[in-house]
Amino acid sequence: MYRLEARRVIAATPDRVFAVLCDPDGHVAIDSSGMLQSAEGPVVTAEGDRFVVHMDRESLGDYDMGEYDVTVIITRFEPDAEIAWTIDGTIKPPIGHTYGYRLIPLDGGDRTEVVSYYDWADAHPDWRDSGVLPVLDASALKATLGILDRAVRRGYVRG
Repeated sequence: MYRLEARRVIAATPDRVFAVLCDPDGHVAIDSSGMLQSAEGPVVTAEGDRFVVHMDRESLGDYDMGEYDVTVIITRFEPDAEIAWTIDGTIKPPIGHTYGYRLIPLDGGDRTEVVSYYDWADAHPDWRDSGVLPVLDASALKATLGILDRAVRRGYVRG
């Protein structure tokens, strides 16, 4: 098994949820791992869009990587329905894991079931079979969904 998923129903329309997920600052605001410190770049609008995230692995306490940057590369973009990305950073070859969210409208669109996923099936074999992945577990995905719910309802700090 090379995929983790978590689900949560959020009392908001898909477009409101999607707006947070398209904003680089939104990614930082909802991160439950503590690794994402800040982001630079415009709101994403299409596959192939990129932004930079300043990271700090210390919060996980697993590898001494210090502070580093990654480039988030959007690999799937379906407005108000799905967004996914991979990461290019200091690790070479790039790991090739994918993070994403699927949004399912409920109750005529007034509520949204959000499915957060982390998939490393297509990761580079050097990483996929190394025991390093998954970087996060399903509880981290679930926690991020809780923070996403709060960010959609209450807003979040932007860069």
